[in-house]
Parts: sequence; structure tokens; C-alpha cells
Amino acid sequence: MRSGVGGKRRSDAGREVRCAAPRPCSSGGPKRVRQNRRVPVHEITDPDDERIADYRALTDVELRTRWEPPHGLFIAEGELVLRRALRAGYPARSYLVDAKRVDQLADLDTGEAPVYAASQEVLEKATGFHVHRGVLASFRRRPLPTVAEVLAAARRVVILEDVNNHTNLGAIFRGAAALGIDAVLLSPTCADPLYRRSVRVSMGEVFAVPYAKFAQWPAGLEQTREAGFTVLAMTPAPDAVPIQRLSPAQRERTALLLGAEGPGLTAAAQNASDVRVVIPMRRGVDSLNVAAAAAVAFWELGRDDPL
Repeated sequence: MRSGVGGKRRSDAGREVRCAAPRPCSSGGPKRVRQNRRVPVHEITDPDDERIADYRALTDVELRTRWEPPHGLFIAEGELVLRRALRAGYPARSYLVDAKRVDQLADLDTGEAPVYAASQEVLEKATGFHVHRGVLASFRRRPLPTVAEVLAAARRVVILEDVNNHTNLGAIFRGAAALGIDAVLLSPTCADPLYRRSVRVSMGEVFAVPYAKFAQWPAGLEQTREAGFTVLAMTPAPDAVPIQRLSPAQRERTALLLGAEGPGLTAAAQNASDVRVVIPMRRGVDSLNVAAAAAVAFWELGRDDPL
């Protein structure tokens, strides 16, 4: 039987197709480099196939957060994100793609990781959502650096307390990458930066920004201070210092401390900081979304950096 993606298939349930590398463009201008090889693709017809167990029930946050970190894996969604994961050195466990899009992986060195293809119907039943980007990949996690290692290599960091919204977490990582933040430090109760939604919202920037988790909280803030950082607690409190009025000494080596959407920073975290800072607001607005506030503060702290 002839497949819709090129090559021949065997008729059994575990049949294999092959993905031909697309031909180079014949038009003018730079050409994308492609490998001259064929990628074996294993067709999946059963959403309960154990070979794609890594991708099961991806919309169940509680299940995935219990499953992924202990098993040392995470899921990347979308071609751009999975390519960034590969460039960052994360080893792939497997790939799962829409059968109509297998040629998107033709130029990848997939190594020993199997490539599975399925119809949108099978993908949706297995994952729990419509995989409109058409490409998923399961990657192995790498050991996290220690807080001390991250601080030693950084000049400017952001510290997050109890940030459990994966969308906000991903947006903060993206802002950190774009606006000069060297690393992200997390309280023990923060969400997982490698959860699929965080990775997707960050556009893969979670792979570019080093991060670590504190073992003790808020005692870990003292470790940050001992490493030479000024801890700046973001709060809308009326007595907080407008962030643009920080002295040059206070800006020299900063650790910006942000709390969860809604409750903000705990009193214990604020008491462990050096300076409480605020973004001045107008028109009676008392606060911003934590990711938006982070981006504004990142820009302000780095505005005098050489471009």
C-alpha cells in the first residue's frame, strides 16, 4: 500500500514508512542545509500503544507533573521548540508527529530516538488535545546546577516564589532571555519550567536560561545575598522604592524577587530582601500580571547595559 508521505509501508500494525528528505529549493538566495538520508518512521494506529506512553494525557497537569520529573523526561511541542531543545543538548527519547508532517524532521539527526507518526485522530486520543503544531518530542532531562553554581556565573538573576502558573513561568523565562537576565532561581514550590506549556510559551527559551531550585525557603535568599547580590523584592506597597530610582550600587548585581499572581510575595520573603521596589502605576492600576511586571523590571535593570 502506498503512503501519503512517500515510500512503501508494510501492512501489519507495526508497519514502517520512510520520510524522504525534501529536495533543496532551486530558487535564488540562501538554501537550507538538509541531510541526504531517509528517516525511518514507525506508524502508530492505536492511541494506547505503549511506544507512545510518554505522550499520554498531556493536558492532565496533575498527572504530568507527577509523571515527568520522576521519570526524567519532558515534552516539547512544535518544531521550533524541539529544535531548540536539541541545540541546547537535550537528548531525545522519541518523536511523535502528524503523519502528514513527517518530512519536517527529514533534516534532523534523530540518532537512536524513534520517530512515530499517527493521524490527527490518534494523536488527539493519545494526548488529549488537538496537536495543531503537528510535532511532539520526548526529551531526557539533565541534572540541574546548584544555586551556588548559578549565582557564581551570573550578574543579574530573577528569583520566583510560588509561581505555579505555567504560562506565566514560560513568559518570564522568555523575558529573561530577551532582556539580560542571566539565570532564574525558583522557590521549592514553583512550577516545573520544563512542563509542556511553560516550554511552549517560552518558545524554548527555558533551554537557554540556566535555572536552579532552592532547597530551603526563604533561607536561600541569604545565600543569594552572601554571593554578592542585592535582593530586590517587587511589591505594590506604598513605601516601596520606584525601581527607576535605585542607586548605581543597588543595580550593580541584582536578584529581582517576584511572587505568584494574586498573593504576591510572602511577608517572610519580603523581610529577607534588601530593598522593596515597585513599578509606578497610573490611572489607578495597582499591579501588573507577574510576567508583564517581570519584563518591565528586567528592562529597567538592564537599560544601561551596552548593546
